[in-house]
Amino acid sequence: MIGFTLRRLTWGIPVLWLVATATFALMHVVPGGPFDQEKSLPPEIQANVDAKYHLDQPVLRQYFFYLGDLLRGDLGPSYKYLGRNVNDMIRETFPVSMQLGLWAVLISVILGLGAGIIAAARPLSWADHAGMFLATAGISVPSFVIGTFLIFLFSYRLHLFPAALWEGWRYSVLPAVTLALLPTAYIARLTRSSLLEVLHKDFIRTVRAKGFGERQVILKHALKNSVTPVVSFLGPLTATLVTGSFVVEFIFSVPGMGRYFITAVTNRDYPLIMGVTLVYAVLIVVANIVVDLIYIWLDPRMRIKNN
Repeated sequence: MIGFTLRRLTWGIPVLWLVATATFALMHVVPGGPFDQEKSLPPEIQANVDAKYHLDQPVLRQYFFYLGDLLRGDLGPSYKYLGRNVNDMIRETFPVSMQLGLWAVLISVILGLGAGIIAAARPLSWADHAGMFLATAGISVPSFVIGTFLIFLFSYRLHLFPAALWEGWRYSVLPAVTLALLPTAYIARLTRSSLLEVLHKDFIRTVRAKGFGERQVILKHALKNSVTPVVSFLGPLTATLVTGSFVVEFIFSVPGMGRYFITAVTNRDYPLIMGVTLVYAVLIVVANIVVDLIYIWLDPRMRIKNN
């Protein structure tokens, strides 16, 4: 297991290099520059600004400058947030997005697995139809509509939870639920379809013939063999939720990293674009490694394959 993990981490290094290189290339292929939207500056001041950020150098030299800083762990200064370093901006906002994302992952796994198991245990029943209806609604309704409804109901009407800001666990309930509803719907549908398929396998018939109750059949024997599609979905899902959601963080005024995914692109803030992209790429690599380890734990045949 340790050797497998180290091999996957080693393969993650060239992946991150490719992501950094592709992102750098795309930023410089798109017409325009980071200061084009500013008011026109005198030529000597514009030259000083370009020299400060190495924008007066050829693109290839800028690329090597960036790689050198990246190897030292320096993501560079922000072009739009003057006096602020990208490392500091991510360090301040990422813990908030991570906390919100982990709460959303926990909620989506608990509710999604529960709804999928109930629906698969009683196919075509009212519980199955109700669960799949709510799952379809969770996929179809935009998050800003769900967030606005939750604020109206639980903050304005019932006064149970704060409507915005981030000053304690009560402030995380509504944004976490809003962020979790879409993945909850996907997990519920994946669990139901996979569990229904496994429940018709021969080994499940054997388990039932031995006299085991339906709860033991589902939870002890069928669920472990049907949860692999959910595990595959949880890898990129966790990375996506942990890095924040621009819409949810904007609605609830959460000081997370999600807003930088949008503002960095619109502002052409090259270092910030690279920073948030690399954070997302690192989380994807780590999440995929964790998913592979869970696969090995769920299916012992994978241990032989990876040895």
